[in-house]
Amino acid sequence: MLEVALQLGLSQEEYERICELLGRTPNFTELSAFAVMWSEHCSYKNSILQLKRLPREGKYVLAKAGEENAGLLTLNEDYAVVFKIESHNHPSAIAPYHGAATGVGGIHRDIFTLGARPIAALNALRFGTLNDPKVQYTVKEVIRGIADYGNAFGVPTVAGDMYFAPCYQNNPLVNAMSVGIVRKDRIVPSKASGVGNKVFLVGAATGKDGIHGATFASDTLDESSHEDLPSVQIGDPFTEKVLLEAVLEAIETDAIIGMQDLGAAGIACATSEMAFKGNCGMRIYLDKVPLRHQNMKPYEILISESQERMLLIVQKGKEEAVKKVFEKWDLPCTEIGEVTEDGWLRYYYKDELVAEIKARNLVVGGDAPQYVRESTAPKYLEAVRSLSQEQIPPLSLEAVAEVLTSLLKVPDIASKAALVRCYDRMVGASTISAIHPYAAAVVKIPELSKALAMSVDCNSRYVYLNPLKGAQLAVCESIRNIACTGAEPLGITNCLNFGNPYNPEIYWQFKQVIEGMRQACLRFQIPVTGGNVSFYNESPDGAVWPTPVIGIVGIIHDLNHLTRMDFQMPDDLIYLLGPVVNDFQGSSYLYYYHRVLYSDAPYCDLEKEWQLYQVLHHCIQQHWVRSAHDVSDGGLLVTLTEMAFYQNLGFEIQTPNSLRLDSFLFGEGGARVVITVPPEFQENIEAFLKTQSLPWRCIGRVLETPEIKINGHRIGNLSTFAQCYFNTLRL
Repeated sequence: MLEVALQLGLSQEEYERICELLGRTPNFTELSAFAVMWSEHCSYKNSILQLKRLPREGKYVLAKAGEENAGLLTLNEDYAVVFKIESHNHPSAIAPYHGAATGVGGIHRDIFTLGARPIAALNALRFGTLNDPKVQYTVKEVIRGIADYGNAFGVPTVAGDMYFAPCYQNNPLVNAMSVGIVRKDRIVPSKASGVGNKVFLVGAATGKDGIHGATFASDTLDESSHEDLPSVQIGDPFTEKVLLEAVLEAIETDAIIGMQDLGAAGIACATSEMAFKGNCGMRIYLDKVPLRHQNMKPYEILISESQERMLLIVQKGKEEAVKKVFEKWDLPCTEIGEVTEDGWLRYYYKDELVAEIKARNLVVGGDAPQYVRESTAPKYLEAVRSLSQEQIPPLSLEAVAEVLTSLLKVPDIASKAALVRCYDRMVGASTISAIHPYAAAVVKIPELSKALAMSVDCNSRYVYLNPLKGAQLAVCESIRNIACTGAEPLGITNCLNFGNPYNPEIYWQFKQVIEGMRQACLRFQIPVTGGNVSFYNESPDGAVWPTPVIGIVGIIHDLNHLTRMDFQMPDDLIYLLGPVVNDFQGSSYLYYYHRVLYSDAPYCDLEKEWQLYQVLHHCIQQHWVRSAHDVSDGGLLVTLTEMAFYQNLGFEIQTPNSLRLDSFLFGEGGARVVITVPPEFQENIEAFLKTQSLPWRCIGRVLETPEIKINGHRIGNLSTFAQCYFNTLRL
């Protein structure tokens, strides 16, 4: 069986450990269960010891990372928010439409498995360069998959980010995030309990799609990866919508003790994780599982990743109440086993015991392996050093329009609206940010007079150049984005996309990113509620840039404090909050305009980021701020231009003599936000700002005319720049 174990992705050491745990040689069904459960995708074997360093405590935390299928944070005495982000990268590389669609379906199930109703979806997408027809096809198919599933399921896709770089040419990244609301008295834990309670499988029938999908997700892509199409699941959003409604109604019967969705590793994963969390076992009859394909083998039934399925633990004696609910919704609801007390998972097929494994043998936190790999700083970092400003010729005022035009055409910066027009942003009628522009998505909480702000953020180029600082910037930008809406950050989730962890340089990047995230979260006293690690994102051409996507959720306690990002009134004063330094390291200006990749990541100061958040939040609470937008990709001038587009109101600013023009206008250093202030509040806000240690300056005012002026020089008309910004990404 050793040869079989190696073919399934297990190491010889792991195979020997399995034999030791079982006290015998495993059969093929048992070995298949271990292979998927000990794969990187399920066991986090090369990342879990690093992830444990991230802060998990916070005043709003109801469940720490790993305790439930998604992050769980309190909103008030009655309601909580549930949120999570996960990757579906390999399936999307092989079958872009179905890979993206099932990624959306899977993350929504993680939310409603806790009893929550999903109210918003977000995504973070990375593709190769757009001049490649194959990349254009992948972009279109991924977006269509997200739209078709999300729209049909009835949850608005409210935000996302999208970047393009050669390293993603053959390995796109598709990260999906879902946010939901749950009544605290209806939260369902993801654990089994109560000896004799029944195990039910509900939802779609089980097929051969996705078998060994978790193992596939833990492999490197190569020329033969298209042959792994059977590892890509096929989704059905209409079934999932019915499943959602049936599950939420079944919870009202008070008969459901525990619940978990069937994603990676299928029944093997759900039964082992629920049993381990509940310190119990299960007896499962695989021949009772409703099948979509004939003649499926026991191991196929056990590890199939067919979509739209849930495992329920139903209180003994209340089975009929649950069956009636699913009968009403015309969904299969099949009793496939029961809870036992001894910690063993026993899987039967036609009265034959086909697998017998202790639950703890399979899972994270139990006997699943945990490794720390060798790490070495990448050799390319020898070329990454702080660039001397003298190496780049000074920018003249006359050339500003040319630079701004070129940056607004960069796919990373240009508006994605034309590409994602197919996303339904208004279904549910709670998406406030679909009506007016905000620095983050804003969704009203239907049950409360409050709103949630949410965002996904990561500039992978920063992380490639300086993994620790780049990760700090990703966390801080996510906080800046929601702070600009008036929100208080509640917690973050993350999707950590890297290459092969057995490569010491990749593992070094990973460790540095974890440390950067840890430092930023500790400074803001914000917890990491969970997330996903996706390794092996590489092809024969090399690994992707390290891409730690940060998903964040914040709460706007009072809708009167809701703050837009667009200029709204002529003569409003424009302020820049935060430090201004002579720094264009790691900027789009340097990379795209001057074609210089190797420099340091932009300026980052966690203390200044914390001060900025406090100052901005106070100013918004005092109603001094009309609009707010953080400075990030493209720098200050791109930020101001984006604020100007929506109401066609221009602006004039003055630049400081002490700084290079290109650093001030196009540097991307952190801890900076642009705000507009009505003239009647100038005295109030400046009196407050003078008491703070955060640097600030009034740099100009909003114009009634649609033009941009810098130091009295007319740069151009907004309509010219809008053509670049809004029309670049029309495939």
